[in-house]
Amino acid sequence: MNPTTIRALSVERLDIPLHAPFGISGGAQDVARNLLVTVELADGTRGYGEAAPFPAFNGETQDSAAAAVERARGLVEGADVRAWRPLAAGLGETIGQAGSARCAIETAVLDALTRHHRMPLYTFFGGAASSLDTDMTITTGTAEQASTAALEILARGISTIKVKIGSGDPRLDLERIVAIHAVAPDSPLILDGNGGMSADAALELMGALHVQRIRPVLLEQPVPGDDWAGMRQIAQWGGAPLAADESANGAASVLRIAQERAAHVVNIKLMKAGVAEALDIAAIARAAGLGLMIGGMVESILAMTMSAHFAAGQGGFTFVDLDTPMFMAENPFDGGFRQEGARLDLSQIAAGHGVTPR
Repeated sequence: MNPTTIRALSVERLDIPLHAPFGISGGAQDVARNLLVTVELADGTRGYGEAAPFPAFNGETQDSAAAAVERARGLVEGADVRAWRPLAAGLGETIGQAGSARCAIETAVLDALTRHHRMPLYTFFGGAASSLDTDMTITTGTAEQASTAALEILARGISTIKVKIGSGDPRLDLERIVAIHAVAPDSPLILDGNGGMSADAALELMGALHVQRIRPVLLEQPVPGDDWAGMRQIAQWGGAPLAADESANGAASVLRIAQERAAHVVNIKLMKAGVAEALDIAAIARAAGLGLMIGGMVESILAMTMSAHFAAGQGGFTFVDLDTPMFMAENPFDGGFRQEGARLDLSQIAAGHGVTPR
């Protein structure tokens, strides 16, 4: 057996409590109900991946993701990690839309491959950089809670603030943004609707912010992912760059975004469709002149560090939203990026993504 052959695949539940519920327009999560996937090579090298299904985002659950990993066992065990691209293609055919399961397996495979060869993943992805700066999110809630959260973010040394909107109450959305701007007037603001608004409501909010002389640096997915007419309308008239998230769930949809000019920026999340497809998305976006953003679901330091390697290694990501480890009350891992303020530093990682279970 070749030393780089996968001899075992395992999956276990990874439940991590949060300091407070992480709320988006579609719902909230008080515990990150994720999965830890491990692959072991014939030479004993282990690679680790994380699945972070978020039911409020795309309907994936911990149970459905675990079932998808099990369906892939016959494909993964016996494969050679050096042929990771054909393996990733096989995962797409075998478990289809289970994006978090595909991400976890591909992450574990690439972690094992680069640990075997003593190479950090940011180098594997291109070596453009070994660090980047993240924003931090203010989840759903009241205007007073938003103001307090903004001050706490500034106290961490983070300047860019991402705000969840789409509460169903346009006045509340406006009040929260105004309250944040009042205490953080110099902070770049990213507004994220998670598909919870209509195009008219989003344009009305942007108009109200214009009156308040508040101009977000980015408006992310205000309308549902399948509202292509709404995305085109907001891209043209919104008054700020528009990012596609739920609309950008795969390479084909990003090609459509480019063709229809339905957004200016694409939010790449490895949890949507895995690492190989994310590389395809990035290539399409670059070729089409679309801006790049890296984000994630409610992920631990493991998956967030993998995304940091992906974005830093390739370079060219204007927007970075890798903040969810800061929302977690526990960290069951050692290693990963070192964070100081907004800066996420990977330079100390010698091999793989650098995260191991305790």
